Amino acid sequence: MRLYRHTADLPAEERGAVVALGNFDGVHRGHQTVIGTAQRLAAELGAPSAVVTFEPHPRSVFRPDDPPFRLTPFRVKTRHIEALGVDQLIVCHFDDGFRHKTAQAFVDEILVGGLGVRHVVCGYDFLFGHKRSGDPAFLLQAGRAQGFGVTEVGPVSDEQGGIYSSTRVRDALTAGRPREAAHVLGHPWEIEGRVVHGDQRGRTIGFPTANIELGEYLRPAFGVYAVRAGIDRAGETVWLPGVANLGARPTVDGTVARLEAHLFDVDLDLYDLHLRVQMIDFLRPEMKFPSFDALKDQIVQDAAAARAVLAAG
Repeated sequence: MRLYRHTADLPAEERGAVVALGNFDGVHRGHQTVIGTAQRLAAELGAPSAVVTFEPHPRSVFRPDDPPFRLTPFRVKTRHIEALGVDQLIVCHFDDGFRHKTAQAFVDEILVGGLGVRHVVCGYDFLFGHKRSGDPAFLLQAGRAQGFGVTEVGPVSDEQGGIYSSTRVRDALTAGRPREAAHVLGHPWEIEGRVVHGDQRGRTIGFPTANIELGEYLRPAFGVYAVRAGIDRAGETVWLPGVANLGARPTVDGTVARLEAHLFDVDLDLYDLHLRVQMIDFLRPEMKFPSFDALKDQIVQDAAAARAVLAAG
């Protein structure tokens, strides 16, 4: 997949793609349908397939004081999109100037002038342009006037009729239901980050942890999770089972939320490496224990519970 951070960087031979438009936070099953539709049309037309997305997420520009909400920061979103087999990823820098661009200017400057799009695919709820004045109907009218096709993808639902959406994923995670989130995403939700030094209390009781700051990630339900951690080895991701605490660590008077993952049956130096931690199941909420010894006893039980959950699949 070729990544372009500005339409001016796009070579002439890369113009004329079938593009999927959207924020694609989470790259859930609904997003995958939109992108897959663009790929299918691209194959039929003999054109490149592309995703056009926006960074930072527009919500962080419109509502900068909101709590962290991202399901997939840019690095992670890029990896998921690349795994789908897309030819191009075009990233529009979303800032205060971009937010004031009219819907017509977006079509003229980005889609037509910058990309020379052959066809555009978007979800039924895609809105764009100043004051969110652009929608699929606007795109369809613009396409007729300017010579590109438009396909609107309707809601995509599961067998029970639940619509796949980023909001549904966020609601599931904040309620401590990572398996439901994985169902909507089509893959386990994960937190990725560089392993940083902690206070090393876990090492003193036989449970060393890899500590990851949460950054712009959504804060899911605080508590203990059964996890799988992905480590890069020679270009391949090796997944290891483990147990993790996500929260502020009230027993040791912690104040900043972070992820602390203990990997079973290995002793690895992970400091400064990037680690992917998949949240498989929620075991219990975060709680404050009367003593560090009581916490240690609970960690032993948590580890046993996580092993059982992961062994059961």
